[in-house]
Amino acid sequence: MGAGDKPKPDQASSPSAETEVPKPLGEGTIANPKSVLFVCNHNIIRSPMAEALTRVRYGNQMFVASAGVKTGTPDPFVDAVMEEAGIDLHERPPQALADLEDTWFDVIITLSPTAHHVALDMDHVEADEIGYWASADPTVAQGSREQKLDAYRDVRDRLLENIIARFGTID
Repeated sequence: MGAGDKPKPDQASSPSAETEVPKPLGEGTIANPKSVLFVCNHNIIRSPMAEALTRVRYGNQMFVASAGVKTGTPDPFVDAVMEEAGIDLHERPPQALADLEDTWFDVIITLSPTAHHVALDMDHVEADEIGYWASADPTVAQGSREQKLDAYRDVRDRLLENIIARFGTID
């Protein structure tokens, strides 16, 4: 490592290693993070869900943000399943990593392989810990409107389970 080079954060949870055993979700290197960034591909489904669920659960105990590698068009199925949980995301515009005002987070949680690889290599946003939570892409669900909504509900519910497992009670 040369002068001025920054050490990379914990990269043990990279989704690309074939023989790797992922850490249990509750075992991050930062026990009680004060700032968390959720990252997915377009900041329209998984990362805004995770951000909103974390904000509702932990309030002002931690700063929470989300971003995408790129931005996309808001997804009405996300609005529907988040409304079921009492959360309104209608006015929330998608945000790209390049547009973040805050550039330091205790923890970055990536929700897609693409987002994880970008997070490990980016220089403009930094963290002490970068973790990966495999999250399904509900846009690939086929069938009726209700079957598609079920796929989105499953993502929402699994994200909440992961949030509780990872962050538990914040002091």
